[in-house]
Amino acid sequence: MKQEIEIEFKNMLHKSEFHHLCEAFHITTADFKKQTNYYFDTESFELRNKQTALRIREKNGHFVLTLKQPHHNGILETHQTLTEKEAKHMLESGQLPAGDISFLLTKNNLITQPLKSLGALLTFRAQFPYLNGELFLDHSRYLGIEDFELEYEAKERLEGKKTFTQLLNQFDISERPTLNKILRFYNYKKGDLS
Repeated sequence: MKQEIEIEFKNMLHKSEFHHLCEAFHITTADFKKQTNYYFDTESFELRNKQTALRIREKNGHFVLTLKQPHHNGILETHQTLTEKEAKHMLESGQLPAGDISFLLTKNNLITQPLKSLGALLTFRAQFPYLNGELFLDHSRYLGIEDFELEYEAKERLEGKKTFTQLLNQFDISERPTLNKILRFYNYKKGDLS
């Protein structure tokens, strides 16, 4: 079972801030890679209500199913590689392929209703090493929305938070409460945001 603890810090950006960071880090259009996240939940959003998320990420013709669950030190991610056929079947039917993620959903009684595909979020992402972690610049489109985001993945929470705060201060970017992509997607899907 492939699992990892993700420690990440996020901040929404204005378009001008996004472009300023691209210039500062010498990021060009060619540095952005396309990835598409397909999100799943039940009719009553059982996963969301348990602060859990399920997605298929398509990137460079490869498909990975990921279950994200709360963890005391960040987010526990469980990954399962899918064939294109398995991914398409899940997108069409909501049926999970056999494997670790199906096992975890059943073992932890995370869903009682059938899964369904909620839709897709397209991201153009540039990523590069930054100090003791990895920095991501994301331009996303979903449900008629376009947004820009800065993300920093760290190996340790306290040092990561300090590094991320210093970066925001260096570029005079206000710290903004930022939901992760799937929660932003969920909220717009459910009409929770005006």
